[in-house]
Amino acid sequence: MNAPRARLARRPVHGVLLLDKPLGFSSNQALQKAKWLLRAEKAGHTGTLDPLATGVLPLCFGAATKFSQMHLDADKVYEATLHLGVKTTTADAEGEVLSERPVAVSVEDIERVVRQFTGAIRQVPPMHSALKKDGKALYEYARQGIEVERAARDVTIYALRVLEMPTVAAPHALKMEVSCSKGTYIRTLGEDMGEALGCGAHLSALRRTRTGGFGQTQCVSLEALEAMTEAQRLALLLPVDALLEGHQRVALESESAARFLSGVRRRGDWPDAEQVAVYAAAPPALLGTGRVVAGELIPGRLLSPLDIGEVQAQSAALAQAGITNSTN
Repeated sequence: MNAPRARLARRPVHGVLLLDKPLGFSSNQALQKAKWLLRAEKAGHTGTLDPLATGVLPLCFGAATKFSQMHLDADKVYEATLHLGVKTTTADAEGEVLSERPVAVSVEDIERVVRQFTGAIRQVPPMHSALKKDGKALYEYARQGIEVERAARDVTIYALRVLEMPTVAAPHALKMEVSCSKGTYIRTLGEDMGEALGCGAHLSALRRTRTGGFGQTQCVSLEALEAMTEAQRLALLLPVDALLEGHQRVALESESAARFLSGVRRRGDWPDAEQVAVYAAAPPALLGTGRVVAGELIPGRLLSPLDIGEVQAQSAALAQAGITNSTN
């Protein structure tokens, strides 16, 4: 009889891991694998990538999960490959073929459509998406063959750059780089562009190369993560406040810091700001977020004293082991 499998000993882990999500993994599968490798108690991500997609997936651990929602608003950059001439049920390669049409598009046609879909556009969210209707994900309705009415949404395509035009050798492939606002569905963009070209299209490959200030060159693969020691994995974590890019920084002295952590507003000569990252001055430590209105610092999302102590202990342990880590 096989011996019972030893239970993994979890521990508090705090910070942000930039993962290069592999093909075929759901975002949650990738998260759970990284969580297991770090033996982390608490983890979450900042928005999903389809199993078809690869690329930048920020994973949040411990105290960082408090601020993961803030990164959902970040702009994104993708590399997308369209398969022209074939429309599918899911607008990507995983769906069943709905129609096939001949592809007879010119460079001028593609340039026209690129201009058409650059700037502010409206999109109808796809049925095969995690968007909820009456508490149920749209893809659940789609699996039952139910079509749900969806309102069009305003999104912005900041830049749409063609990387590879269709060729004689690959007449159906159109590769492009898309820089877009939050909430943009690249599958829908590809399908709509295919209709505008008159031949239909579906997304055959997708890679996220940037989300907010995080780029693909900063990411680690699951394979590389597996090959590391636990200390090396911890050293990859960015500080919790890496998610607070663009926030005004405010530092509080000891007494004010303690009162702020209790949810009490503080007064000071700070300029008005909607997004503020608040720190204890000594010892330096992130306390949470807030906003400043008319010289009053109003608490937002706050870390617990336990979280703050564990973040400091994690940083001290790595420093003692001689491993450089920027988590504070």
